[in-house]
Amino acid sequence: MAQKNDTTALIVAFLITAGLIGGGFWWFTQRSGSDLSRLLPSSSSAPTGNAEPDNPSGQTTATPGSSTNQAPQPAAAGFASVQNVPSGLFSYGGSTSWAPIRLTVDAALQAARPEFRLRYISPVGSAPGSGTGIRMLLRDELAFAQSSRPLSDQEYQQAQQRGFKLKQIPVAIDGLAIAVNPSLQVAGVTVDQLRAIYSGQVTNWNQIGGPDLVIQPLTRPLTAGGTIELFVEQVLKGGAFGANVQTIANTTDALRKLATNPGSIYFASAPEVVPQCTVKPLPLGQQAGNFVLPYQEPLVPPEQCPSQRNRLNIDAFQSGQYPLTRNLYVVVKQNGGVEEQAGDAYATFLLTAEGQTLIAKDC
Repeated sequence: MAQKNDTTALIVAFLITAGLIGGGFWWFTQRSGSDLSRLLPSSSSAPTGNAEPDNPSGQTTATPGSSTNQAPQPAAAGFASVQNVPSGLFSYGGSTSWAPIRLTVDAALQAARPEFRLRYISPVGSAPGSGTGIRMLLRDELAFAQSSRPLSDQEYQQAQQRGFKLKQIPVAIDGLAIAVNPSLQVAGVTVDQLRAIYSGQVTNWNQIGGPDLVIQPLTRPLTAGGTIELFVEQVLKGGAFGANVQTIANTTDALRKLATNPGSIYFASAPEVVPQCTVKPLPLGQQAGNFVLPYQEPLVPPEQCPSQRNRLNIDAFQSGQYPLTRNLYVVVKQNGGVEEQAGDAYATFLLTAEGQTLIAKDC
C-alpha cells in the first residue's frame, strides 16, 4: 500500500481495522487466555503447504471450514511489561494492508519504548507488498516483515538455503471485499461466480441476475502483494485471470474507475472498500441466495457519505461465516540474532492488551 494515501481514508481504514483486531482480542480473551508462547509452535517455522491497494488495512483468506485463520492471542498486559526487547533501530516493511498499524500503534509503541526504534523501508524498483517484504527479509534488508498472507513453501526453503528459518505470527484478522458501482443492481455474488467473472467465463451482469451490462473486472498486478496472491489461490484456484481483466496500478485508481464505470468490479481488503463513498460493497456467499454482508446493515447510500460510512461486519469475519478472510502476520527470521529478538518483540507488543486496546480506540 502506498504511503501517501489520503489522510481521511487512512483514519477510516484504521478505525475499521481497529474493530477487527480489537474484536479478535476480546474473542480470544473470552475463550482461551493463552499467552504468546502458544502462538509460536515449532510447526510455525516449517513448511505447512501453500496454505494490497494503496489505502491502509487488511487480513488471510480461507474457505469455510478450514483452519487457516487464528484469532489473535493476548500476551503481556502492556508495552512496559514486555521483556527481552532489544535496543536499536530496526528496519521493517511489507504488506500495504499494515499501513494503519504502522501509522498509529507503532508511533505509540516507540513513544512508550524509545529503545525500540522502527524504520519503514520502501522497496526499490518494485511495489510494496507481502511478497516484496519477505524477499527483502530474506536478503537481510529488513529485521522483520509484515505479511497479509501465509509464508509459502518456497520462502521457507529459501530461508533454509540461507542458513536460517522463518516463522509467522498471526496478530489480526481481515476480509476481502468485492466492490462495484453504487448504481449496479445485483443482490450479491458467489465465490464460483466471482471465479467465472475473473476467468472470463461470465462477461455480462445479466448472466448472474443483474442488468444487461458488460462486466469490467479490475485487479492490481499479480506482483502487488498478498491480496492478489490470496485471490488467485482461493478464488481462481490457481487459474489465470481472463483476457478481459484490466490491471490497475493501485486501489485508489481502481476505486475511481469503479465510480465512473457502472459495469466494473474490484476486490481489495475490506477496510479499503466498505467505508468508501463512491463504491458499493457486494454481499458474498458460497451459494446463490445465501449471501453474507461485508458491512453492517443498513447499507449507507452514497448521498449520506461521508457524514455516515458503512462499517465492517466484524462478527461475520471473526466467526468465519464470511467466505474470504485472512490473517495478518509478523514474519520473523529465526537466526538467533537481534533480528529475531526484534521480530518477536514487535509481535509481542501488538498482542499485548495495551496494543490491542490502542488499535481499538480512536487515537
